[in-house]
Amino acid sequence: MTGRRSATLGTAAVVLLGAAVVWLVAARLFPYHSLNHDEAVYLQQATMLLDGQLFLRPPVEGMFRPWFFVDSADGLYSKYSPVPAAVFALGELFGGFRLALAGVAAGNLALAAGVVRELFDRRTALVTVVLLLASPLFVVNSAVFLPYAPTTLCNLAFAYAYLRADRTGDRRWAAVAGAAVGLAFFARPYTAVLFAAPFIVHALWTLRGTFRDPRHALADPPDALVRQAATAGLGLAGVAVALGYNAVVTGSPLTFPYEAFAPLDGLGFGRHRLLGHEVAYTPELAVRANARVLWILFSQWVAGGLVGTALSGVGVAVAVRRGLSARRAAFGGLFLSISLGNVLFWGNLNILGDLDVAGDGLVAALGPYYHFDLLVPTAAFGAVGALAVVGRVRAAAAAARPAVDARRARVLAAVAVLVLPVAVGAVTADVAREPIERNAEVTETYEAAYEPFADGTPADSLVLLPDPYGDWLNHPFQPLRNSPDYDGRTVYALDERPFETVDAFPDRTVYRYAHRSEWAPYAGSPQAARLHRLEAADGDRVALDAAVGVPDGAESVTVRLGTDAESTYHVADAGTDPLRFRVVVTDDGATLDGPSDRATETVPVAGRETVTVSAFVDYGPGGSFAYRLEIPVDATDDRVRALTPRVELCRGVRSCGGAAAYIPETAPDGASVETNLTSYD
Repeated sequence: MTGRRSATLGTAAVVLLGAAVVWLVAARLFPYHSLNHDEAVYLQQATMLLDGQLFLRPPVEGMFRPWFFVDSADGLYSKYSPVPAAVFALGELFGGFRLALAGVAAGNLALAAGVVRELFDRRTALVTVVLLLASPLFVVNSAVFLPYAPTTLCNLAFAYAYLRADRTGDRRWAAVAGAAVGLAFFARPYTAVLFAAPFIVHALWTLRGTFRDPRHALADPPDALVRQAATAGLGLAGVAVALGYNAVVTGSPLTFPYEAFAPLDGLGFGRHRLLGHEVAYTPELAVRANARVLWILFSQWVAGGLVGTALSGVGVAVAVRRGLSARRAAFGGLFLSISLGNVLFWGNLNILGDLDVAGDGLVAALGPYYHFDLLVPTAAFGAVGALAVVGRVRAAAAAARPAVDARRARVLAAVAVLVLPVAVGAVTADVAREPIERNAEVTETYEAAYEPFADGTPADSLVLLPDPYGDWLNHPFQPLRNSPDYDGRTVYALDERPFETVDAFPDRTVYRYAHRSEWAPYAGSPQAARLHRLEAADGDRVALDAAVGVPDGAESVTVRLGTDAESTYHVADAGTDPLRFRVVVTDDGATLDGPSDRATETVPVAGRETVTVSAFVDYGPGGSFAYRLEIPVDATDDRVRALTPRVELCRGVRSCGGAAAYIPETAPDGASVETNLTSYD
């Protein structure tokens, strides 16, 4: 009794420790979220659910579409199931989204212990949760807002309830199992099917006698049939709910949201496409990719790496030698169903990045998360193997006592037993170091990129964002999310059609966010960022006065004024520092005054467009750089409106284009930009 109680208390302690560890990792290692921008999708969806919304209806079309949201006649909706988002929303109700991560981690550990207790014993359950918590894949993926840990929570709830119903004959647990697997299907259908498959086989095995005399079974149904029917019925109810959700958002119960977003992003072999990424997913490529993923999983992302994997193999062998029950066989069948089933899913190829480059892709930072459900059977059989090894060492020591001093035998046995956890711990620390360091470096880059928001966002503000990855919000700027009704403290929009967006929020102060160098956090970029308040000018004509620094040694300065239609050039005096010029915009066009004695020329301006001024500073063979000022203008209705220009400082004209923002604090000596926008009637 004492041993059982100690094991139970130890398991509870590990569960609580796991919740604390995951919360700390989420808060410290991923304060701005991870490299996987799907986190923002689920968090945006969670805030929508808290507001009772399935669709977003932004005020300006095309400027507010979040990453991986489908654009439909009813509004914007996520391509993902709402179940994981609902789990995260529960955390927010209790004080913060990250509380949900800690809760899910604790639930997975507790349910894993329950499953293993059903199959083995309490001591094995304790070692299992220790190994599970020591698995880098468990900690990292439990600390991010992705669906894999919440879906595993549903799967483990199903497994525990199913096994308990099978042992006790309790139909209530059978109903719980059905509800859990139905919810898992709603969360991630294919993941749920792969997890449930071995248990379905087990269920059919328990009903094998029923099939010999179906009439008698229907007339007087055995308990097993009633239980399995309850599980199947509620499971199918979950499937019906998922199909009903499909009908609401996509218009068809058989069209899942991910299919509405990308029809060729599905299962099986052949041609697959997601946005601009297209692959011919052949069986050979599938096998090669999944073999790589499994190698990465078992060598780097489970507790102890290859040592832990070897222990799991020993555990399987021990379980078989002792007599593998049908229940344990179903549990062990997860190795086959999940590994083989994932061959049909091309996502395992995508997380690898370049298949021929080691350490590439999201798998390097977040692990093979599509195989997250394999962690529990790996840890469970690893626990069986570890306890078997320890038992064998103790038995060998006991047998040696007649020939060796009893005290020395006990010491040798203790040392031998300690070698195993030390080896597992050492390997785990070694394999976990690289992804932790990689994610820490990314977070350090994020810290610089989001520094303008360190003290919070300005109240009643509208922030215009760049689009380094295309016309999406939250890709990549995950922390900068809108409230579902666009009435939060800050509203975020793409900086593409600024006048439409500004007009939709006339009472908000407008800012522009810009970053210096391309958005590649895994490479330490961007290096700095700026949140700049914008001025607006409105009149018969608008003037931009600018002064740019010309460092010593410059040989020539060429200034270009251009619109979509035409451009004009001026050669300025390279000895003038700062170089001053004025751009005047009317509804007839734009002129450039000041950089040279050349007569001014007018370039046409048509409606809403961008007037661009570039100043190219040439050092000859020593190098060059360029200033680029992009002025959003609206020359309609016989008046002109303009906003503060986007300002870039580029190594060359070709390196301008959105990722070279001028940040005064990081500008080299002699380089500076000052602007002033005025209007005249």
